[in-house]
Amino acid sequence: MDVTVQLYNEDQSAWDAFVASRPESTNYHRYGWRRVLEKSFGHRAMYLAARNDRNEICGVLPCIQLKSRLFGTFLVSLPFFNYGGLLCDETSTAAALLRTSRRMLEGSGSAHVELRHLARCDDIAATRQHKVTMILDLAADEEEQWHRLDPKVRNQVRKALKSGLVTMVGGLELLDGFYEVFSRNMRDLGTPVYGRDFFRNVLEEFPDSTRLLSVTLQGRTVASALLTWYRSTLEVPWASSIRDFRELCPNNLLYWEAIRFAIAGGAERFDFGRSTPDEGTFHFKKQWGARPVPLYWQYLLREGCGLPDLNPRNPKYRLAIQVWQRLPLMLTNLLGPHIVRCIP
Repeated sequence: MDVTVQLYNEDQSAWDAFVASRPESTNYHRYGWRRVLEKSFGHRAMYLAARNDRNEICGVLPCIQLKSRLFGTFLVSLPFFNYGGLLCDETSTAAALLRTSRRMLEGSGSAHVELRHLARCDDIAATRQHKVTMILDLAADEEEQWHRLDPKVRNQVRKALKSGLVTMVGGLELLDGFYEVFSRNMRDLGTPVYGRDFFRNVLEEFPDSTRLLSVTLQGRTVASALLTWYRSTLEVPWASSIRDFRELCPNNLLYWEAIRFAIAGGAERFDFGRSTPDEGTFHFKKQWGARPVPLYWQYLLREGCGLPDLNPRNPKYRLAIQVWQRLPLMLTNLLGPHIVRCIP
């Protein structure tokens, strides 16, 4: 079969129809995420589509170019999210997409292409397995799921319910509370924060498959999460809580309500999101019964370039993180979006 690969700048319907036809596709292969990233960060999208001799799409590779004086120029499929990478029907199609990616790598002056895969592509040698995603297989109903929980988790949820915490699910009307908690948590972690408009753009682009879930105490948001779902999986890519209220267990109530929401919507899996094995968030997610699923971040490298290491545990970023944690929240909210736009 003859395969041709070109940059795709057409209507999303043909792209999304192919994505929907592939059982291994992920939420972030959908074309709408391109608009979210372009609108939110101004990055150049370089989406590749492979076509067969009948001019039908037989493979796609969504890709975004990031340019930074601090971090250099590189391509990611897809930045800011856990998944992306190659999606195709045959190994010959994957090979054609990779050949074009390598040409695109050289032509764009990028140091590398990072492909975030759920399954290893054997044609790519450079691979990191430093992250996992945590997946919980859901019961058919809420009651059965409750009894599957560890007794400690159930007690923490009960404690939260007895503490006067209230939960609500909504859209843009909950964005201010979500962002207040999220931005404060990111500052405390020493991480630059996304701009508020990024989350607004996500909610507006996917009104039928995204929601905000918030936990409040006397009208104040103390924990909040963005939920997004595709097919039979609901994912929580961003969730935060205010540490001052930790004793009330708002984070436990937040995730239990998210799980209840997923079951009510017919989801079969709950994706807690990316974690580093054996770190704190990994153990928190594991106590809910979630199992680690390996993530394969694979790299096409320009000659002379090594594997990137944009990792907060990299010693050269340690001082910057410590300084960031001490900055006023107003300042980090102002500066953060300009920095984080180039941290994938």
